[in-house]
This record gives sequence, C-alpha cells and structure tokens, in this order.
Amino acid sequence: MKESDLRINGPLARKILTGFIHSEITRAGFKKAVIGLSGGIDSALSCFLAAEALGPENVLAVRMPYRASSQDSLDHAQLVIDATGVRSMTVDITDMVDPLIAKFPEMDSLRKGNIMARMRMIVLYDQSAVEPALVVGTGNKTEILLGYTTLFGDSACAINPLGDLYKTQVRQLSADLSVPAEIIHKAPSADLWAGQTDEADLGFTYEAVDQLLYLMVDQRYTRDECIAAGYEKAFTEAVARRIQRFHFKRVMPPIAKLSNRTIGYDFLYLRDMGT
Repeated sequence: MKESDLRINGPLARKILTGFIHSEITRAGFKKAVIGLSGGIDSALSCFLAAEALGPENVLAVRMPYRASSQDSLDHAQLVIDATGVRSMTVDITDMVDPLIAKFPEMDSLRKGNIMARMRMIVLYDQSAVEPALVVGTGNKTEILLGYTTLFGDSACAINPLGDLYKTQVRQLSADLSVPAEIIHKAPSADLWAGQTDEADLGFTYEAVDQLLYLMVDQRYTRDECIAAGYEKAFTEAVARRIQRFHFKRVMPPIAKLSNRTIGYDFLYLRDMGT
C-alpha cells in the first residue's frame, strides 16, 4: 500500500467538515459548540473546524487538567485558543476525581484514566447546558475502530466531525488548517498519567495501523489478503481482534425486542426527522 492512498483532498474535507458542523448544530436548534481541549491534535483540529463553521464567539473550549496533567497540555491548548479566538475556560477535575479514586486504593491506571475521561465529559455536558450548545467530539476513525476510547467518556458527543478521518489524515488536515506545529508533531497522548502515550498503549504506531485499517475497512481486504500484502500475521490478527472486540463501543446499546415496534429495529425514522 502506498502512503498516498491515505492522502485526502484537504480543501474539500475542510469544506465538508465545516459544513457538517454548521448544519448539524443549527438543524438541532443550536448556534454554539462546546469542545474539550486537551492540547492534543484531535481536539485542536475539532476546535479549528468549529471556530470556522460557527464563528469563534460561538465556540467554548474547555481545558480540564488533572493534577498529573503536563504543563505542555495546558500550554498547547492555549495555543489553539489564541489561534482561533474561541472563548475558553479551565476546570480542574482533581477534586472531582480523587475522592472516588481514594475509595479504591488498589485502582490501576486504566480505571483512573476512565474516571478522568468520564468526569471531563460531565463537565462538558454541564457547560453545554449553560451555553446552550452541543458537545462536539474529537475522536478519529483509528481510535473508534480500535476501541481506543472511553465509553461515555471521550467518546460521548452530540456530533463528531473527525470520525471518518484516520489519525494520519487528522495530521494532514491539521497542517492544512495551520494548527500549531508543536501540536501536530508531538507524541499522541491522552495525558492520563505521566509518560503515557497512545502508541505505547496500543503497541504499534498510528502510521502503521492506519495503512492496515485502510485495507481492512475501506478496501475490504480479508486477513489473508492483508498478510499477502506484506503485513505480519500477528499484527493483522491483533488489529482484526480489536475491531471485533470493541464493536459494542461503536453502536447504541441493543434493546431486547418485545413488541412489533422496537426502537432501533422497526422504529427507524430518520435521525433528522422533523428538522
């Protein structure tokens, strides 16, 4: 597979995504957006797109550090705020998170990270009620396919402009929109604990997995075809298992069918019904 296969038409993607943000928010009767700004590339790109789509005065960027968060994350988020001109606020989640962690001394880093992610979403949805506004998501296609997200945490949002962009495509579009270079080139991290990086957690680079996911998902290659194309069997099998295992994160909770008009099965009106 050639790296160029993942290249996108930047100006066209920008037009589509800003149009998507504007139409989805206004059709629901809103004018504003709330975004959790972590200092990473995904939230930075969502913020740039939302500011362009709605006007910076209609976007609230919320920084939500925990006591272990790096200063770089706060500083990089501020770069985005300054570049876009959006409104901003900072809500320290330490005093909200620590009481729950303290009740379970044996809690590992993963559980702590999930609590932080869900607490941040509580803050965002609370602020969305204040504005009023819709929460704009920041998850990319790579994370969604691999299940590398916290259910009802960073995956929770009203709309998601980045969900059909692989991580490498997020980097390309971010460069096109002049997202600060230090954000584009730093190691991706959820900043859940000191030294944590996405690629260390996953066990492979985004560049490598994006190319494999493109073949599996977009080109509909079988596992054997991916292996024949040059990908290691263990890598291919591990990625395929993640896609299957975390499918539940990509769908609404299934409802047990009892009637002849079950939501999600027979009651299938269009999402934009009435708008």
